[in-house]
Amino acid sequence: MEENFAALERYNFWDGNVPEMGFYRETNTDKIFDYTGSKLIKVLVGQRRAGKSYILRQIANKLIEDGINPRNLFYINKEFTDFDFVSTYKDLEMLLKLYREKMKPEGKVWLFIDEVQNITGWEHFVNSYAQDFVDSFEIFLSGSNSKMLSNDLATLLSGRYVKFEVLPFSFTEYVGITRKDLSKQSYIDYMESGALPELFVLPNDETKRNYISSIKDTVLLRDIIQRHSIKDPKLLEDVFVYLVNNASNLVSIANIVNYFKSKGRSTTYDTVANYIGYMEEAFVVHKAQRYDIRGKETISGICKYYINDLSFKNYLYPGFGYELGYKLENLVYLDLRRSGYDVYVGALRDKEVDFVAKKGERLIYLQCTYVLVDEQAIRREYTPLEAIPDNYEKMVISLDDVSFPSNNGIRHIQAWKLLDVL
Repeated sequence: MEENFAALERYNFWDGNVPEMGFYRETNTDKIFDYTGSKLIKVLVGQRRAGKSYILRQIANKLIEDGINPRNLFYINKEFTDFDFVSTYKDLEMLLKLYREKMKPEGKVWLFIDEVQNITGWEHFVNSYAQDFVDSFEIFLSGSNSKMLSNDLATLLSGRYVKFEVLPFSFTEYVGITRKDLSKQSYIDYMESGALPELFVLPNDETKRNYISSIKDTVLLRDIIQRHSIKDPKLLEDVFVYLVNNASNLVSIANIVNYFKSKGRSTTYDTVANYIGYMEEAFVVHKAQRYDIRGKETISGICKYYINDLSFKNYLYPGFGYELGYKLENLVYLDLRRSGYDVYVGALRDKEVDFVAKKGERLIYLQCTYVLVDEQAIRREYTPLEAIPDNYEKMVISLDDVSFPSNNGIRHIQAWKLLDVL
């Protein structure tokens, strides 16, 4: 087992070792750190390569800065081949026992388990150690499959965990890592690139394209095809391409099935619905249901899908027609999720409102447009908001050079300043 312990030494903070921290994401770490010191299990979820591992290490480092002995931290990442020997929860228990024998930590042990879904039976380990009243443990997990985590956690740990979604870099983080100005041009650069953390250490568009392609292949193969025994991998990828190139558009499963049938592809409603569900579980696409603003209820059938990062569009499928307004809408959707809102597509009789966003007692109606170029564009964006018969907040988001005054209680927000008002 000595070679196993060597793997732990390599990736932990013991004896002055400091693993790579990456760009500090204080918005995420501060939110999670508020829950430290409790028995609640902290669970980070999100797409592969969105930055969960860096955030876990940043939390560990912050604990050390606050006085926790580095030897009281235990970190493994199941994405690293050095930890291939940990395949079941019993292997993990043996490694934890070895760590305690070697390091002899005094007091609470802080457990950080990255990509925990790759350990068979992990939920038994977590359930046991989270409730250990003889020895004290505090547990942080990350995972790239929402259904596996939510189902197992909800079953075994109801009320004993808190979940955090990790998305790619926000615009604020983008200007932080690139050292650009907080400006319209920087926002357009952000919109035309991507926001996955590793993109910012790659030297050119070709290496970035290869990187995004490898992420797409890994997510589809490991998180979906292998896990769900997909019988038609080519169709799965084609559905993914369809969603990327129709992000921000109203679609239905029936529409997608008919599209493929028109291309001579045989498929069924259930197959396409399942494939999209698997992509949602892997966090590469997000679904926004329609919401009846008058009836205050969701509407089944037609909905919108948004991609988790515009790099899939920008680097893999740039040849398809895709207006900047659709990319802006996608980024606004991600900002709303990032800020903790439940997000819907608004429906009001014959009018559509891009977003209905809810968080606690706060509700916001939002319209997105590239620019308000003339009176016709202004009326197109403002009229649906003016027709809403209540007094909740209403906003129009655009990339105009100037900020317009409020109009009938509707605020105009320049897109690069949106996070400041959410």
